[in-house]
Amino acid sequence: MKHIKWGFIGCGEVVEKKSGPAFSNIEGSEVVAVMCRTASRARAFASAHNIKRYYTDAQELIDDPEVNAIYVATPPSSHATYAIMAMHAGKPVYVEKPLAASYDDCARINRVSEQTGVPCYVAYYRRYLPYFQKVKELVNSGELGKIVNVQVRLSNPPRKFDAEKGTEQPWRIQPKISGGGYFYDMAPHQLDLLQELFGVIVDADGICSNMGGLYEAEDSVSACFRFENGLPGSGSWCFVGHESAKEDRIEIVGENGTLSFSVFDYKPISLISRMGESTISVVNPAYVQEPLVKCVVESLQGKGVCSCTSVSATPVNWVMDRILGKF
Repeated sequence: MKHIKWGFIGCGEVVEKKSGPAFSNIEGSEVVAVMCRTASRARAFASAHNIKRYYTDAQELIDDPEVNAIYVATPPSSHATYAIMAMHAGKPVYVEKPLAASYDDCARINRVSEQTGVPCYVAYYRRYLPYFQKVKELVNSGELGKIVNVQVRLSNPPRKFDAEKGTEQPWRIQPKISGGGYFYDMAPHQLDLLQELFGVIVDADGICSNMGGLYEAEDSVSACFRFENGLPGSGSWCFVGHESAKEDRIEIVGENGTLSFSVFDYKPISLISRMGESTISVVNPAYVQEPLVKCVVESLQGKGVCSCTSVSATPVNWVMDRILGKF
């Protein structure tokens, strides 16, 4: 594949703000079709972004002979269905995170990818952002000495529409669509980064509660976990706390110091070591998925290898499902 011609399934906020334009910014890559179940939205998106065709049926987009790669940007409950449809059609697929709404669905995707020989990539784009590349560099530098503990803390107050009842609530807090609550939406990025740094998490447990009563899904989660190298970690996620408790922080504790950084706010990285204290600011690209999309395109073109595959993404769902007590 020398020229990657993408078909988008879904054209929501994440496509508009984080990923969509990146596909056309990369040499040898363009978007030729988009699908949305609402015809007016599909037509408007296609018109706004100079995309040739739009569809309201996913199978029609997948069957489009000009489309040779698929981007699945729908809520998690449909990721497995669309990814498997694309792979059965022989078309590589790039799926929004998390890979699916459950670990079992992730396993289904991997099974079909192996059977068909068609690759499936996952949008854990933070692995490739300059900010987190710097975090990885600092961890690997040895300046912290032996890493002895990892702590994750995320707390946000309720969002504007969380208290609205019924189907008008955001899909992210409807477990049948998202796989869980905000934990299932936010924690994947954190857990994927940590497994990129320290290896696969092999043991995990958690306590989850609905403390605010605003919606069906869990809104407060505490967890402990252990990496394959024996490193212990813990996490706390709260989505109904007071504004004063708002926090976005991962702290890596070493024998010689600590490294702290945010995952969603991109606040300056804080490093405390024997060399003293320092803060490091790193600028990310305007479209945050662009470095990963570039890697995916080059992998499909045979110019490189992208490690952000469905196989590498699946352990995140395993950990989340263990924490939430799904099995």
